Amino acid sequence: MTLEQALHTRSESKCELCGATDALGAFSVPPSADDSVDRSALLCDTCRSQIENPDQVDPNHWRCLNDSMWSQVPAVQVLAWRMLNRLRGEGWPRDLLDMMYLDDDTLVWAQATGDHLSDDEVVRHLDSNGAVLEAGDTVTLIKDLNVKGSSLTAKRGTAVRNISLVLDNPEQIEGRVEGQQIVILTKFVKKQK
Repeated sequence: MTLEQALHTRSESKCELCGATDALGAFSVPPSADDSVDRSALLCDTCRSQIENPDQVDPNHWRCLNDSMWSQVPAVQVLAWRMLNRLRGEGWPRDLLDMMYLDDDTLVWAQATGDHLSDDEVVRHLDSNGAVLEAGDTVTLIKDLNVKGSSLTAKRGTAVRNISLVLDNPEQIEGRVEGQQIVILTKFVKKQK
């Protein structure tokens, strides 16, 4: 069974956010390392285009979240939570957010893109050249680094693949060097193109 077929079966061939039955397609909920059923939702073109283009959002379309926010599917919960946060200036989404519950793992996933933050609250991880770092990026060390609590020295020029961001600290990332997970200061790395 393909991803799209599995999503059609799960959603009864309806958009998992607004319930529309036309122009449906699989949508991988970011940040997603894979296109699995658990990390995807079946969306109509209207929902998809408004999620991908925040400047084209029609708040009245999203009143459908009053129902879809109660979905048992984590990917749908994440999308509903993000859209309610994006629309919280409208008033009514705040009430729905107060009622909504996400388990810890789903909340971390929902917050991963920073959609719930205003522009001045967004934590941006920048490398030594000011390039924005994102989870999953590959960076290169620009300096030899002594790893605290270990005899390991991470050498300049070492590539650190598939980094993760320390969400509450824009100056730190995590990555694996010589099989050991370490915290690295962003000022000592350069993002690879």
